[in-house]
Amino acid sequence: MTVFDYIMVGAGSAGCVLAHRLSEDPGTSVLLIEAGGRDTTPLIRMPKGFGKLLGDPRFAWHYPVEPVGPTGRVEHWVRGRTLGGSSSVNGMVYNRGDRADYDELVRLGNPGWGWDTMLPVFRRIEDHALGAGEVRGVDGPLPITTAPRPEPLCEEVIAAGTGLGWRRTDDLNASDDERVGYAMATLKNGQRFSAARAFLHPVAHRPNLTVSVNTLVTRILTENGRAVGVRTRSAGREAEVRARREVILSAGSIATPKILQLSGIGPAETLKSAGVDVLVDSPHVGGRMREHRCFVVQYRLRDDLGYNKALSTPLRQALTGARYLATRRGPLAAPAFDVIALFKTRPELARPDAQLLVAPVSLLPEVPGKETGVEREPGVMGLGYVLRPTAEGGLHITSADPEAPLTITPNYYGSDHDRTVGAALFRRMRELFETEPIVGRITAETLPGPAVREDPEIIDAGLEHGRCGYHAIGTCAMGPAEDDVVDADLRVRGVEGLRVVDCSVLPTMVSGNLNGPIMAMAWRAADLVLGTA
Repeated sequence: MTVFDYIMVGAGSAGCVLAHRLSEDPGTSVLLIEAGGRDTTPLIRMPKGFGKLLGDPRFAWHYPVEPVGPTGRVEHWVRGRTLGGSSSVNGMVYNRGDRADYDELVRLGNPGWGWDTMLPVFRRIEDHALGAGEVRGVDGPLPITTAPRPEPLCEEVIAAGTGLGWRRTDDLNASDDERVGYAMATLKNGQRFSAARAFLHPVAHRPNLTVSVNTLVTRILTENGRAVGVRTRSAGREAEVRARREVILSAGSIATPKILQLSGIGPAETLKSAGVDVLVDSPHVGGRMREHRCFVVQYRLRDDLGYNKALSTPLRQALTGARYLATRRGPLAAPAFDVIALFKTRPELARPDAQLLVAPVSLLPEVPGKETGVEREPGVMGLGYVLRPTAEGGLHITSADPEAPLTITPNYYGSDHDRTVGAALFRRMRELFETEPIVGRITAETLPGPAVREDPEIIDAGLEHGRCGYHAIGTCAMGPAEDDVVDADLRVRGVEGLRVVDCSVLPTMVSGNLNGPIMAMAWRAADLVLGTA
């Protein structure tokens, strides 16, 4: 039987960082297991290639969730299924969140995760195009740059934002006030830098690091209350791999609690109903889930500006792709959203509670399992969401079979806070597009349409026409209580030698996108594993 010192399950944003750090000691053996394949398709390095990747089951998991909205809309949550995980198929936006987000972790009883601890970690991992500073790092493994600026629409959106009182900035992560500017993204020279490209591939030559792809972990092996390895399935064959020191789950907020539950660690009644023997009755595994729900607004443009013309047909996509391959420029070199604003829905708030992302493109309605389509007529779109939602959903297994579907309950806008802030941010989004100079470009609101005015209509529109942010947290949340899934060192309660290092450990939402925060948290977690914190 094969034995390693450390086994990491999931080669996403966290797993790649852990593999980088834990394999630094040549005397330590490390196994990184990924259920997907290798990240060799050129579409991963092409920033806008994610539009095709998200609909392809070879590169993305598609998890059906319970129907949402007034018409029972069917929706799938998408996660990366390749080396790099979701960092290989995401929109590449790099947000770190606010100081208060990390200090809140400490306030909730999780020492070691405050801003004064985490800021140096962010600086350590960054190679920032804006240069070194008090809040920026250079020479780290992760390139950070601003979105390219080819479109006059983007400048006009930013100008409209300043007209609303938002401060224009080159570095959206340098402060926590109301601000607007070009997105920071995990890009360099027009190419995506996933966690695999930044952290894993540069160390893949290490003889003490083994990367196993197309390998599904079906359960954690335990003996006498300790995790001793994992059971895997690959090409129809079952196998067991042992860990001398630790098993670390880094499979994300959906797959990690699924693996725990399949292994008998979770709510006792859930496990029993699925036919799984209870090892540890941990009631919040799969619960306490929070997720961003994005409102969408789209507008028809008076002039032929933006990306629609270049991306709306296969021929146009091919021509734009040829331009990208020749120059590393154009629409395909940009992140998912070019402009970002963080703002308050009420002036008396201490910090922004909403985020808006704007792209000079308008999309066709989503079709689950299909690539994203672009409208032929020119348009512009904005996505906005409540930064720190309070409503909690959850997920649980339905069978002891690892291939069986999960039950996922999003519970979007399930709290008074989320509905109140959501309606207010939607109105603020509209206000931006009704402000000069961008308003002069617009002929009509095409989604959700001007008839949507009252708060209940706005919330229904967010459910019916909005999109999931793919930022789920909390399903293995850290905390000081005995019924919290993991402690502040990310150790799973009830089982020795087992940790969770991914977004599922966050008990509250970080203010923004999660890719940057979880890479920094994984870097910090490596110190906890190694005992160097």
